[in-house]
Amino acid sequence: MDISSPYREGLPTTTKADRRWKSKPLPTSSKPSILLAFFSCVAWLYIAGRLWQDAENRNLLANLLKKNAEQRPKVLTVEDKLMDLGCKDLERRIVEAEMELTLAKSQGYLQNKLQQSGSSSGKRLLAVIGVYTGFGSRLKRNVFRGSSMPKGDALRKLEERGVVMRFVIGRSANRGDSLDRIIDEENQLTKDFLILEGHEEAQEELPKKAKFFFSTAIQNWDADFYVKVDDNIDLGLEGVIELLESRRGQDSAYIGCMKSGEVITEEGKPWYEPEWWKFGDEKSYFRHAGGALLILSKNLAQYVNVNSLSLKTYAHDDISVGSWMMGLQASYIDDSRLCCSNLRQGKCALCCYLGFKFVPHLDNLLLFLGLVHYIFFLLAYCY
Repeated sequence: MDISSPYREGLPTTTKADRRWKSKPLPTSSKPSILLAFFSCVAWLYIAGRLWQDAENRNLLANLLKKNAEQRPKVLTVEDKLMDLGCKDLERRIVEAEMELTLAKSQGYLQNKLQQSGSSSGKRLLAVIGVYTGFGSRLKRNVFRGSSMPKGDALRKLEERGVVMRFVIGRSANRGDSLDRIIDEENQLTKDFLILEGHEEAQEELPKKAKFFFSTAIQNWDADFYVKVDDNIDLGLEGVIELLESRRGQDSAYIGCMKSGEVITEEGKPWYEPEWWKFGDEKSYFRHAGGALLILSKNLAQYVNVNSLSLKTYAHDDISVGSWMMGLQASYIDDSRLCCSNLRQGKCALCCYLGFKFVPHLDNLLLFLGLVHYIFFLLAYCY
């Protein structure tokens, strides 16, 4: 076979034109990429232009606002107005005056402002005795007047000796009701009440009553001692006066029948203490003047008056007063003659509970006995 023949048997052959055509890429496949790149560039230029324009606008606006703020008149605040009017300085002076008043009050500034009730010579009183009483206890008060408390002219003569004695009572929860009117009418006749206008008379409010009594008493009378007494005891008044005379001039005197005892933790029992958990693991009260009679010297009563809003109260008034005396370096004076009991403790006792202390519905019982006595009197008179 001729080897120069352009065709060989059994082998495919290609020409140069065929090789050139196969080496060229297809022009239609690159067009979408070019268009996408073009539009991306245009979009980027547009966004960059807008961002630059917004930055310029913000800068221009900030300059305009700053320029307007400098030209606009200043808006005065409330503090600036108070300063311009001189009120700021006045407010500062009021605060300073209140601080000075509190300091002077704690140091006894009331001494020259108090009423010298019952003391024509202008001397300081020996004592103010407050007899705790309540609504519906008129017969108790009458018994107390007959046994321990002078009446009428005798009460005024007692004040001339330097001892002021008053029944202490608050106001009814419904101000101006029949309970308040009865007390006002009785006071008009006897003139022997200290009515605590800001205190609500209730059994559960007795601890607060102690704060009101000492605060009101020291604001009304200047005395060496302030005495709290219950209306259900027979008080040896002359013995108490003698005791106070012997202690006259003694500061920080906390006098009474000192004791401590078990804290009642079971609800429903007598003398239950709702905050029993505050008295430690042993559940024992701190030492305090217990019972129906306790005495504070003037500076201790002043402390109660000045700090009455912040003083903590417990379920019982004697415990509350004892807690106030802690940390004051008070002189605890334990006098067994002030330990009232159901029976008289001999000639040395200065107080004892009256026999009807634990009789239920005492007033009704005494009223019934009084009516029976009155009926027998009428029968004897008529026949």
